[in-house]
Amino acid sequence: MKKNNGDQFSSRYAIVAASIGMAVGTGNIWRFPRIAGMWGGGTFLFALTVAVVIWAIPLLIAEFLLGRKSRLGNVGAFRDFMGEKYTWLGGWLAFCSLGIAFYYAVIAGWSFRYFVFSLSGAITPGVDGTALWEGFISNPGQTVLFHFIATVFTTAIIYRGIKGGIEKVINILLPSLFVLLTILAVRTLFMPDALVGLGYLFVPEWGALLSGRIWLEAFTQAAWSTGAGWGLLTVYAVYSRDGDDIGRNSSIIAFADVLAGLLAGTAILITVFSMAPSIGDAEAILEAGNVGLTFIYIVELLIEMPGGSILAIIFFLALSGAAVSSLTAMIELGATNLIDFGLDRKKAALIAGTFIFILGIPSAVWIDFLDNQDWVWGIGLLVNGLLVALAMRKYGVEKARSEVNQLSDIHIGKWWSYCINLFPAIFAIVFGWWVYQSIQWYPDDWWHPFEVFSTGTIIFQWGILAIITFFLNKFFNKNVRSGPMTDKSVKNTGEGRG
Repeated sequence: MKKNNGDQFSSRYAIVAASIGMAVGTGNIWRFPRIAGMWGGGTFLFALTVAVVIWAIPLLIAEFLLGRKSRLGNVGAFRDFMGEKYTWLGGWLAFCSLGIAFYYAVIAGWSFRYFVFSLSGAITPGVDGTALWEGFISNPGQTVLFHFIATVFTTAIIYRGIKGGIEKVINILLPSLFVLLTILAVRTLFMPDALVGLGYLFVPEWGALLSGRIWLEAFTQAAWSTGAGWGLLTVYAVYSRDGDDIGRNSSIIAFADVLAGLLAGTAILITVFSMAPSIGDAEAILEAGNVGLTFIYIVELLIEMPGGSILAIIFFLALSGAAVSSLTAMIELGATNLIDFGLDRKKAALIAGTFIFILGIPSAVWIDFLDNQDWVWGIGLLVNGLLVALAMRKYGVEKARSEVNQLSDIHIGKWWSYCINLFPAIFAIVFGWWVYQSIQWYPDDWWHPFEVFSTGTIIFQWGILAIITFFLNKFFNKNVRSGPMTDKSVKNTGEGRG
């Protein structure tokens, strides 16, 4: 086993900042306003709040415990908490999150490109956002190039380690990101019809809560945005100090993420309702899908505002910073799990970054492929959350809660145990409700494994991953190093993290 080189976060602030950076990403700026806009604004926000409280926060606490106690990545942590028979479940979780990283690096590249557009003067009053977008996305040379730039930039951060890379970058990125989002949100509050946008975002239509799709989208967004179920916090917890607080840190991460989403949502939705020709046009813009809102309509609307050129630079700088902070955690997830197989950090970082670049190329070239992967692995985060809950149940929920309380300044009550024990039922209700409705909506092709948005493509790809990781179970158990829970000669201080 490799010996310790002392690579840990230097302070409580450092791991909290890195973890907030992990959570606050394009999910807040690119995804939250779009999903909130498509699914009723205030109605969606209400469902999201429920999802954060009963799903995201309990999961973040559990993930922190997994990494803190095992001092291993996702594969090793599941082995030590559940037993060698279930190690493959940690592999499924890790590969699901990496499936998101493959196309997330592409979106980071888009953000970089549009930041360059805003600096170069390509975004000017009267710009045709559709023509700008189609000119970029139809050029594989550009999309792959910026995907490459984003991946190399982020891999270089991981290559330098926790203190020398992640911590230094996040200490600059995170405060800057919140300042930029606050500037955008405050500026839009003074726009005409700002109250219309605020009302849409914060006032729910209660009857719409009967839609299973809204709840599926809310729980998916809670997982997508906060990082709950990704296994990313497990990885960062590996490098935490003995005195770092699990309960308080996890709650801070979740609420900071929600705050970032509200700031971004306020800025974007007010901009749409204030600058669109009519309410109907505003609603059509909000339903424009993955790229329409952020990379087409916001470009056209922002630039028409007073000071629009500066606001466009601020917006795409914030989007690029958010993308980097989250992609950093995703590449670290790959690197940490490779370190557990005996690689040193530099080799692990290079391998993780290389695979994310190569396997992200299809998403960079074909937008339908990216949409499909967002659909499949975004919803897969709900399965990841279920797996983390099952790990806690196998280990012993009350035993886990007791250990969390030993590592927390605030007392974690039995509400956490109730939430963890209810996870299988919550998953079955939310996902089952949605499957039932999708069959009603698309009776002819809901099952089709090669449709971009179908239930069949989800089950097909999840099944392939499950089969592969199941048959790798013996390989995982044989080759993942021992941690403090299995090797009593190693103290629980993060040793062995080269």
